[in-house]
Amino acid sequence: MSASSSLRRFPGVRAAAWVFFAYLYIPIAVLLVLAFNAGSSATIWEGFSTRWFGIVLGNPNIIRAAQNSLVIAVVASLAATLMAIPAAIGMARRRFRGQNAVSALIALPLVVPEVVTAVATLLFFTAITLPLGLSTIILAHVVFCIPFAYLPIRARLEGMDASLAEAASDLYATPWRAFRRVTLPLLWPGILSGLMLAFIISLDDFVITFFVSGAGATTLPVYIYGMIRIGVTPEVNAISALMLLISIVFVALSWFVGRTRH
Repeated sequence: MSASSSLRRFPGVRAAAWVFFAYLYIPIAVLLVLAFNAGSSATIWEGFSTRWFGIVLGNPNIIRAAQNSLVIAVVASLAATLMAIPAAIGMARRRFRGQNAVSALIALPLVVPEVVTAVATLLFFTAITLPLGLSTIILAHVVFCIPFAYLPIRARLEGMDASLAEAASDLYATPWRAFRRVTLPLLWPGILSGLMLAFIISLDDFVITFFVSGAGATTLPVYIYGMIRIGVTPEVNAISALMLLISIVFVALSWFVGRTRH
């Protein structure tokens, strides 16, 4: 008997699971419905309409914030992935003293409270007198996204047959040629999966961005926070629905690409 089937035998487990998922997803479903509200209320349904999405897409401040978010996410995810590839290969190919400690350091941003990372990053930028702006957000996001890009690549390497690279070496291929012709094609699904995961993490990040952003460097999550402080409107619901849709698409693509087999 599997552990999952034995767990379901405990009384109340199924009910607790339904309560958990309802608590987690019903508010999201309500937000999606209210994003199509025809009225001006963010909480009272007055009919179906898509006009708020048109208002959002026609707002120059929102477009500017979205452009900032896209630029930051693209640059940060690409840089984080390029750093994660050699790190994952180095960690997977050989054992060395202190390897577990290095793995823990790479994964540390995943377990450290994000507000602690944000405050520490802000103090560091202040100490080196680096002006806050898009550059500081990108630097902070690169460091924060490395573990998210690293883990899918490392998982892909763990599932690869090491004898393939050895066979390439036996056929007189140089290490670079063996990597380019053998390892890299097999590793592409993990690289793309890590890239998309890092991209969506950077695009959705609020806490770190809020601390290290400067004037003229407002991203979409920070802009939404500023709107909520004034009052929740259907416009906020529409923006949130669009960001949710983008997040779901990229997370799903990351999952499917990561499961691709050659």
